[in-house]
Amino acid sequence: MNFPNYINILIVEDEALVGLDLSTRLEHEGYKIVGVTDEGQEALSLFKENPVDLLLLDININGEWDGIETAQKISEIRQTPIIYITAQTDNATIERAKHTFPAAYLTKPFTTDNLKIAIELAINNFARKKSSPETAKAATERDSNSPSNNRETILQIDDYIFIKQNYQFTKVKLIDILYLETDNNHVSIITTSKKFTLRLTLNSVLERIHYDKLVRTHRSFAVNLDQIESFNEHEVLIGKHSVPIGRNYKEEFLTFFDFL
Repeated sequence: MNFPNYINILIVEDEALVGLDLSTRLEHEGYKIVGVTDEGQEALSLFKENPVDLLLLDININGEWDGIETAQKISEIRQTPIIYITAQTDNATIERAKHTFPAAYLTKPFTTDNLKIAIELAINNFARKKSSPETAKAATERDSNSPSNNRETILQIDDYIFIKQNYQFTKVKLIDILYLETDNNHVSIITTSKKFTLRLTLNSVLERIHYDKLVRTHRSFAVNLDQIESFNEHEVLIGKHSVPIGRNYKEEFLTFFDFL
């Protein structure tokens, strides 16, 4: 199965059958599982070797470290949302877990729906946390006023955005965006492999995506400068796509180029 743009999850679970079941269930839901392991040191190695967007960690695992110590080791490398999946609910364990700032703490057994909700919230909250307070506040206000609230969302973490459609977040590299096109209150994000249509305005999308390579060329279009193959006074060519240059946007568009 090919997962070019989906959320990458690392599972750390001491029971092999439970780990396999989790992997199967999540892959069925469209997530990519980069690895399943039952001990902390191997989890650390897998984390270093793979692009991991989220960790599912049991607390009682094999090896020298338990799940909480493993989370601490991994967080020293890179901050990543963590969801604990465990049967341990004693106060001492929960207090220890709090110090790793997990996105969620799921007690076994749990349903696939509960796990999906926890993953969605983990990605959402992590993206908000990585934004500046001003950006996060503005995004929250826009979301609360948007007619698409709770249905379509754009989140950004570093050089990726996560686009929510049909209750699923899909990961998109910013560099893979070709151009944006608006039709009234809908925006299409055209990438190298897929087209996403959101019930948002073009201005709203450009405000949410912090990527200085996305430049307006027309009242209905914005292009990724890194994807341009050629242009003239009237249009930009990106592969097989032709994007118009509006008269009111031409001067600003040309300022992004150094004419020698």
